[in-house]
Amino acid sequence: MKTNAVSEAHAAYLKRLRRSARLVILARIGVLALFLLLWEFGAALRWFDPFILSSPSRVAAAIVRLIRDGSLWLHVGTTLYETVLGFLFGTALGAAIAVVLWWFPALNRVLDPYLVVLNALPKIALGPVLIVWIGAGTASIVVMGVLVSLVVTTVTVLNGFLAATDEKQLLMRTLGASKIQIFTKVVFPAGIPDLICALKISVGMSWVGVIVGEYLVSKAGLGYLIVYGGQVFKLDLVMASVTVLCVLAALMYYAVALLEKRMRR
Repeated sequence: MKTNAVSEAHAAYLKRLRRSARLVILARIGVLALFLLLWEFGAALRWFDPFILSSPSRVAAAIVRLIRDGSLWLHVGTTLYETVLGFLFGTALGAAIAVVLWWFPALNRVLDPYLVVLNALPKIALGPVLIVWIGAGTASIVVMGVLVSLVVTTVTVLNGFLAATDEKQLLMRTLGASKIQIFTKVVFPAGIPDLICALKISVGMSWVGVIVGEYLVSKAGLGYLIVYGGQVFKLDLVMASVTVLCVLAALMYYAVALLEKRMRR
C-alpha cells in the first residue's frame, strides 16, 4: 500500500510538471502572438510609422520575395556557415586555452589581467585591422566571430575548472592519481555546467561577431542584407533579415540546449 501511495504521488507530481511545461509553452506562444498583433495593428492604425518599423505582414512579404528570387538561401547559408565555423573554432580554442591555464597555475596568474583587458576590449575595433591582415573575405568574418566568443568562453570554462573543490583533488592525489586523472575524473566533470553555459553564451557572441564582420566587409549574408536595406531605405528588407536572424539564432541556441540535456544524462 505504501508503494502504491508513493507511486500515485510520483505520478501526480509528474503530471503537474507536464502541465506546468505546457502552460509555459502556451504563455510563450501567447506573448509572441500578442507582440505580432500589436505590431501589425500599430502599423495599420499609424501608432508608429510603418515605413520605419515595418509590420509583420510587410516582413512576411519581404521574406517571400527573397525566397522567390532565390537570394534568401544564399544569404542564410553564408551567414550560417560563417557563424557555425566561428562558434566551433571559438569554443574549441577557448576550452583548450582554459585547460592549459588550469594545468599551469603560474601561467594563469600571469595572464589573468590580460584576459580581463581582452574581455573588455570592443572587438569591433579590430575589424579594420583584420581586413588588412587577412583580407576582405569570409576568413576575416569568421575570425571576427572567433574573437568575440573566444575570451568569454575561456574565462567561463576556466572558472568552472577552478571551482572544483580542493578536497576532492587532494583525495585523488592521496590515492596516487596523476594530474591527467584528476582533470578527467574530478575537474572536467565539475566544469561541465560551466562548459554548457559557455556554449550558450558563445552561440550569441558568434552571431554578433559574424554580423559585425558582415557589416564591415561582405558580399552576401544577413548582415549584408541589413546594411544594403538601410542604405537604399528598404526597411522591410532590414526587418525581414533581422527576423530570419532571430529564428536562426534561436534554433542554434536550442540545439545547444538539446546537447546540454544529453550531456547531463
